Amino acid sequence: MPKATYIKPEKSHCHMDVIRQADWLLFPEYWQINTLFYGMRKQIFPSMSTYHIGHDKIEMTRVMQLLWPQYLPETHILGNSSWACDWVPDHFGYPFVAKTPRAAMGMGVWLIDNRTAWERYASCHPTLYVQEYLPIEKDLRLVVIGKKVVTAYWRCRPGTEIHTNVAKGGLIHSEDIPPEAIVAVEMIAHHLEIDHAGFDVAVVEGKLFFFEFNRLFGTAGLVKKGISIAPLILQYLLSKKIVSAAA
Repeated sequence: MPKATYIKPEKSHCHMDVIRQADWLLFPEYWQINTLFYGMRKQIFPSMSTYHIGHDKIEMTRVMQLLWPQYLPETHILGNSSWACDWVPDHFGYPFVAKTPRAAMGMGVWLIDNRTAWERYASCHPTLYVQEYLPIEKDLRLVVIGKKVVTAYWRCRPGTEIHTNVAKGGLIHSEDIPPEAIVAVEMIAHHLEIDHAGFDVAVVEGKLFFFEFNRLFGTAGLVKKGISIAPLILQYLLSKKIVSAAA
């Protein structure tokens, strides 16, 4: 990225002149964004909505439940109580999926197939995030940069694991990407002003199911396809007419 200067987040207060002169601040830590955006009124990439909505699964699920429930697997977010711990398995039956609200790379996804597994999950989660189990062997990763999907590929489950994540050994292939998935993700990203994210989507009997998006995502799939992110980000920032053409 030309004319980019790296500043350690914890040292940002020592580089105020550089920050004030910058056209954009790229990928600050989450704890910095309120100060940089609201306090210093700086342009931030990814967008503020990408940070806020993508902060955890609960935030993005609430948005999806309100605006696009047709794309969401049956999902419940409950306080951890004895009633909830009894209700969830009674409602779903086994198996179902439980998740840690803030996790990535396949971490924090639990396949709950018996009472012991459920009690183990509930013992370390004050908020219960539970979802219907979808019988899939692969899911889609769609990468949004700026206003469009720049690549999409399948992540295939290795063996009998529940995870499809490349970080967990998932295998990548790019054949037969359903165009309706690209259309849906671009619609959601455009409406929410999400401009840098990896969206995870399942397809079951032709129906799309949105799992989550990650503001910071693995790039193995892009590297395999020979795609470099930096030029795409720069092109998008130039289109915003805030960065000079020489930047």
